[in-house]
Amino acid sequence: MKIKEAKKIIVSLSQPDKMPGFAYGIPAPECKTGSKLRLIPNSVCAGCYAMKGNYIRFPEIMKAQYKRLAALQDPRWVEAMAVVINSQAVSKHKVFRWHDAGDVQDLDHLNKIFEVCRLTPGMQHWMPTREAWIRDHLERCPKNLIIRLSMTMIDQAAAGSWPHTSTVTTKPGARTCPAPDQGGQCGSCRQCWSKEVTNISYGKH
Repeated sequence: MKIKEAKKIIVSLSQPDKMPGFAYGIPAPECKTGSKLRLIPNSVCAGCYAMKGNYIRFPEIMKAQYKRLAALQDPRWVEAMAVVINSQAVSKHKVFRWHDAGDVQDLDHLNKIFEVCRLTPGMQHWMPTREAWIRDHLERCPKNLIIRLSMTMIDQAAAGSWPHTSTVTTKPGARTCPAPDQGGQCGSCRQCWSKEVTNISYGKH
């Protein structure tokens, strides 16, 4: 498959300002667990960043996310994603994020992501999720993909049953993400993509 055709199939990639490399975002309103958490005070989704700011200010962003969501049903999607990620413009960054907005929709979606990761062995993938059912499928997770269960409540402890997690904290000194000290940028930090780091603690913002 040629890169031009592949790009048309997947619609586009997103490129978050704070992160190195690219990501693939789908609409946050379609999150299965997140859409419920948004209604719960003090949950990490109550002030979802993908439901405000530029995501709302520029309607084209949300439109593109819904097109990407629909693209998942294209039988060529896995191959197309692999072609784009393996392209020089994307692969040079060495890291990729699933999802800068949205979350896994179902098992079919998860299996497709697994296959994309297998077809892009030169890339280290990171996927935060609030879909706890994925725990039953971690044994099939490709070696170049790290899945972090994102805790649902602010200041909630990390789940010990998961090998990799992320938390949101308001406690002084508890934050381990350095971005707030670096102008909101990842900089050289790659903790989120590292399997050596069991939990990432983000400061509430």
